[in-house]
Amino acid sequence: MLQLTQIAANLALAWGAGALVGFERSFNGRAAGFRTHALVALAAASVMIISYVAVLSPGYPAGLMRLDPTRLAQGVMTGIGFLGAGVIFKEGVSVQGLTTAASIWATAGVGMLFGLGLWAPGGMTLVGVLVTLTVMRWVEGRFPWRVYAMAVFRFHAPLAPSETELGKLLGNHDVSLGELSYRLIQDGEVFEYQANIETRRDGAFRDLAERLRTLPGLIGYELSRISK
Repeated sequence: MLQLTQIAANLALAWGAGALVGFERSFNGRAAGFRTHALVALAAASVMIISYVAVLSPGYPAGLMRLDPTRLAQGVMTGIGFLGAGVIFKEGVSVQGLTTAASIWATAGVGMLFGLGLWAPGGMTLVGVLVTLTVMRWVEGRFPWRVYAMAVFRFHAPLAPSETELGKLLGNHDVSLGELSYRLIQDGEVFEYQANIETRRDGAFRDLAERLRTLPGLIGYELSRISK
């Protein structure tokens, strides 16, 4: 049977690995952070220790039912799926929390590896998770990504610009217009444009919003950024 010192080492490494991933999430203001990830890794490790003792340990009492470690692992990942779903939410037209949900799932995998005493694979997986969350965040911030938003522009009907004029206004701020729709509301007094807009320049939507505040005839507008 596993020695208590070995069990303690496996649990400690799993707990520490989960805490490291959780620290990155907490640092970036995510809902599931330091304690959540530490608990996920610790719980996953404990389940895999159960599977080791019940399946692989030569000291396991003869005649007792042996557990299937693959089913235990599947049970862990299924449970983590429900936990991950709890941190995913929709805010406007954006979906938030997908990366945190993925990090919880990956942390469970790290915990299971450490729980089985597979320190090297667990350490390599942990490094991969941390590099993905930190280094790739830095790299992603420097890529020339397209940034999308859902836009609504409401004008006094007599003063509403044409589609060409609206496109030119947005183009002056490096914003392109697409999938435009139109609506006349409030007994014909308000003309509304709804569109998907995009840009490749950081800060373009901010500059556009400042310009729209002083645009004659504009009653109101909405710019709802869509997450990548």
